Amino acid sequence: MRIREGGPADVPAVLGMFDSAVAWLVARGRTGQWGERPFTGDPRREAQVRQWASGGGMRIAEIDGTPAGTVTVGEPPSYVAPATRPELYVQALVTDRRFAGRGVGGALLDWALAEARRRGVELLRVDCYAGDDGRLVRYYERWGFEREAPFTVGQWPGMVLRRQVQPAG
Repeated sequence: MRIREGGPADVPAVLGMFDSAVAWLVARGRTGQWGERPFTGDPRREAQVRQWASGGGMRIAEIDGTPAGTVTVGEPPSYVAPATRPELYVQALVTDRRFAGRGVGGALLDWALAEARRRGVELLRVDCYAGDDGRLVRYYERWGFEREAPFTVGQWPGMVLRRQVQPAG
């Protein structure tokens, strides 16, 4: 697996990753996270992916040259209170379902942690969907994140999680 910088040329691939994740969730009756419609063709979702792609914090994981997942790091979104100390925020993380079980999400989270360490920040934070059975929250907890605070955006239940960053060296 190779992790490389992402950019505007990756927008179609990233939209495809989200589309595959939405289809997988819908097939399992789990529509609370991202709804029932693909990201491709949704102007608001496409604009968000273009913003991530042009912001400098996007990375693409490739397996045999094929985009398999993406992570974007930067500032926290407006619905999350900023941390009281230096942080890096995981703005997006998704794996193309064709590569499920191949460690793509974990590799991208490991990259984000290393990037936070490289930048000298003390905290890596992320938020995620906290509805249904809480499975996504537990995924992040398995990667060393701790629950910080629940929140809602409209009717969408979320959880902010944090992970301490150990200094380099």
